[in-house]
Amino acid sequence: MDFRRTGRTTTALLVLLLGALLLAGTTGAFATESLWNWVPGVFVLLGAWALLRSRGRNLTGPVMVIAVAGTVQLRNLGVISDAQIGSWWPLFVVLFGLLLLVGRGRRRSRVEGTSGELDAIAVFGGADTRVTATDFTGGDVISIFGGSEIDLRDAEISDPPAVIEAVTLFGGTEFRVPPEWNVTLDVLAIFGGTEDSRRRETVTETPDLVVTGVTLFGGVEILD
Repeated sequence: MDFRRTGRTTTALLVLLLGALLLAGTTGAFATESLWNWVPGVFVLLGAWALLRSRGRNLTGPVMVIAVAGTVQLRNLGVISDAQIGSWWPLFVVLFGLLLLVGRGRRRSRVEGTSGELDAIAVFGGADTRVTATDFTGGDVISIFGGSEIDLRDAEISDPPAVIEAVTLFGGTEFRVPPEWNVTLDVLAIFGGTEDSRRRETVTETPDLVVTGVTLFGGVEILD
């Protein structure tokens, strides 16, 4: 299955549904108030789909979407109150940190004793990182109100696929890779986008690099 094409179709259908609901509400065609209460459930399903699509490789983005949207859905259904959310919302921060640790721990079990792990953070600024490791295995890229450019053109992967988890919030992340690399994008995009802008067709079906994570009001792009 072409998950990138499926993801684009799913996003398009969600936008069409949202537009139809907005039009119905503004024209008074029918009452849409009760339907809006179920909108968070759509994001729960979207997060679950992304989790299944990545076969568990992408944890942070989908799990956070499921947790936040699920909480809002429970609030809309009256299961929990605004006061409870106001008291317990820091748990989302704790969950986010735990997910980052779990993702890093899973990769470190493969790269212990090597120097092939990427760790780039850009917050209200930029981060340009060039990787030249001959045993590159993946890592983390976090861009929050900033941009990251990761140059992997001189890197080599001895045990593919390498896995990078990219978290992009109100920013952008660019990966420059060798033209022969087969790159799989498993990034959950919410009000954002992901794109492999390279012109060259890859010659193998097995991925050399898998990019996972989430982008919210931002973008992730693959370049050569």
